[in-house]
Amino acid sequence: MPQDLPARMLRLLSLLQTRREWTGAELSERLGVTLRTIRRDIDRLRELGYPVEGTTGHHGGYRLGAGADLPPLLLDDEEAVALAVVLTTATAYGTGLTGVEETAVRALAKLQQVLPARLRHQVDALRQATTPVSWDAGARTDPAALATLAAACRDHELLTFTYTTGHGHTDARRAEPHALVAAAGRWYLIGYDTAREDWRPYRVDRLTHPTPTGRRTTPRELPAADPATYLAQRIAATPARYTLRATVPADDAAEYARTWSLPDRIHPHEEGDSASIDLTANTPHHLATQILRLHSTSTFDEAEGVSDAELATHLEERGRLLLRAARALGGAVE
Repeated sequence: MPQDLPARMLRLLSLLQTRREWTGAELSERLGVTLRTIRRDIDRLRELGYPVEGTTGHHGGYRLGAGADLPPLLLDDEEAVALAVVLTTATAYGTGLTGVEETAVRALAKLQQVLPARLRHQVDALRQATTPVSWDAGARTDPAALATLAAACRDHELLTFTYTTGHGHTDARRAEPHALVAAAGRWYLIGYDTAREDWRPYRVDRLTHPTPTGRRTTPRELPAADPATYLAQRIAATPARYTLRATVPADDAAEYARTWSLPDRIHPHEEGDSASIDLTANTPHHLATQILRLHSTSTFDEAEGVSDAELATHLEERGRLLLRAARALGGAVE
């Protein structure tokens, strides 16, 4: 029985993607059609934008080359499951490569949209039975939630979800999703809260039951150059229990602005050789960690907090700990 043309074309494309090169005779045998039919099908693939290259001679054949655009890929069941698991791991636990997590979320959203139910069950089973080793005790994000949020951002689809604030208050939210941003080991959803009629950054690890409503919205103009800038501005403006201002060399200030992603907390001095940087934290330990990242010539201008004495005591204890470590290493410490 002759094969249906679309089915045969998909089968031909799948074969070309599994091996570097096929002879016309091999393809003809695999598909059960004549060499003339194979040549016609190859021409059809080229018309669709697939860069199928042909070689002549005794060992000639066909191969799928690299084109200007990435053509659609055909994956078998095992390949689709493997790819979904890898993308899930990348989104939930990170990769150590800058920017890869965001790309993985977009790819996972596309894959989950077309993944058959039988394969989705396999992916879920593998994810539940696998425990990656992670030395980071930070909050983890549900990859399925990320995929849902990414798809809603792409489609400009109104979302509902349950959100818990930093103060522990939980309520239902309704937002127009704009973008996902990864920062400092966390994921944030940037969206317009329809009840509060204002833009909001939502920590995704505090967000549960994201549900698309099916209602498309007209994209709003973000009150910043881009989502990452908006998030940095909002974090920089968030009140903290402790604030300490330090003066650092100008070169170091530029590095802090880049790596900490909080340029609004950097204040260059008129003379140009130094800058002030605002360190903020809700715990003395966190503030001490930031101080230890500063240049050794840094000075401190002022401090604000619930209890400056409490903060000073904690920093003195950290300082004595460092002195003990220096003495243990043979340092000449008075």
